[in-house]
Parts: sequence; C-alpha cells; structure tokens
Amino acid sequence: MKMRDLTGKVAVITGASSGIGEATARLLVAEGVRVVLVARRRERIDALVAELGDAALALTADVGDAAAVADVFAEVERRFGGLDLLFNNAGLGVNAKFEASDPADWKRMIDVNLYGVLHCTQAAIPLLRGRPGAMISSVSSVGGRYGTESWSVYSATKFAVVGFHDALRKELGSEGIRVSVIEPGAVWTEFGQNVSDAMRDRRESLDALTSEDVAQALVYAFAQPPRVLVEEILIRPVKQVSP
Repeated sequence: MKMRDLTGKVAVITGASSGIGEATARLLVAEGVRVVLVARRRERIDALVAELGDAALALTADVGDAAAVADVFAEVERRFGGLDLLFNNAGLGVNAKFEASDPADWKRMIDVNLYGVLHCTQAAIPLLRGRPGAMISSVSSVGGRYGTESWSVYSATKFAVVGFHDALRKELGSEGIRVSVIEPGAVWTEFGQNVSDAMRDRRESLDALTSEDVAQALVYAFAQPPRVLVEEILIRPVKQVSP
C-alpha cells in the first residue's frame, strides 16, 4: 500500500516539549507537515521551533484548561484555516499504590489525561471537517488495556481514553474523520513522577521503546489513504511479555 504524501498538512501535537511529542514533531516536519507544538514549558517548545524552523509554531497551554485550549484552536484556525491531525499526546502519571495515593494526584492525572483529551478533541473537530484523511489520534497505554500495578489511577484514565475513542470513531466515521488510539508499553521518556529505580531498571531490562518508535507508529497511521483507519496500535518492546 502506497503511503500518503503529507506535505502541507497541519498537525497539533500536545505534550510537544519532550518525549513522544517532540519526536513526533520532528518526524512529521520531515514528512512536510506544519506542526503546532502545544505544551506548558514555553522554553522547551521555543527551542524545538528554533530547530524545526518555519514549519513549526509554539503555543503555550495547559490542556486541562478549557479556555487555554480554546485559544490554541482559535489561533490554529486563524493561521491555517483548518486542521488535518490532532495528536493528543500530553500525559501525566504518578506511581503509587492506590491505598497510599494522594487524591490531589488523582485530579492532576484526570485533568491532563482525560479532560485534556476531551477539551482538545472537542475544539479540533470543527477544524477537521472537510479535510481528506483528517485524524484524531491519542496516546493511551498498555495500562489502558490491562491495568498496571502502582499505576491504578493512571490506568483508569487511559482505559477511559480507549472507551472514548471507540465511541468517537462511531460518531465521526461517516464524516470521514478517522479516530485512532496508540497504546505504548515501556518507553524511555521523562514521563511519570515518583518513578522508582526498579521501574527504570525494568525499562532497561526490557530494551524499552524509544519515543521515535511510537512517533513512527503515529505517522504510519496518519499516512494511510483517507479511506483507511488504523483504529488501534498496541506497541511494546518484544521482551515485555506482560503489562
């Protein structure tokens, strides 16, 4: 199957200041895509724009803030007139046994991992209409399929992302808007807080994925012909035989 030419397409990438988002921005720009980098850390996305040049635009926002998200997509519409790809990549995880976990951390994860996806997706849909091959893609997790010990609330948010996408796919498919979800296993990124030495050792022993591995999965799905939906990609290190 011949991959689609992505030259001139417009993509919004959340969580673009590091890890999977940063790698995706580089790969999409290499494919001729204009990218809008959304993150809270202005200095990081400004540095990435300096590297990527005129193909990139930095917009600072907390995806859990509906008003800030609305401003981002209003600027995207003003500058580009529409959107071809929304990549909901921003995410937050706090490692803790549930019994000892902090409800303030629950809220932080829900605000970013779930409300962030909802805010961005709702704002993006009008801009995706009428764009051949338009796609919404969000990062869930292997933990959004099987649950992961000491990541219970994080896993719950990622289960929610999977369910939301399955319903949204049914709502938008007749309009030609593709809805896809990526579920990575162990990845070498700075993601996560309170990550133990044991977790870092496990990533090393598993020969964990790189951010570029996940970015390539996203570009593969987006570059399919407009009639083709890669609905779900579960990608993990070959040595990761259990969640």
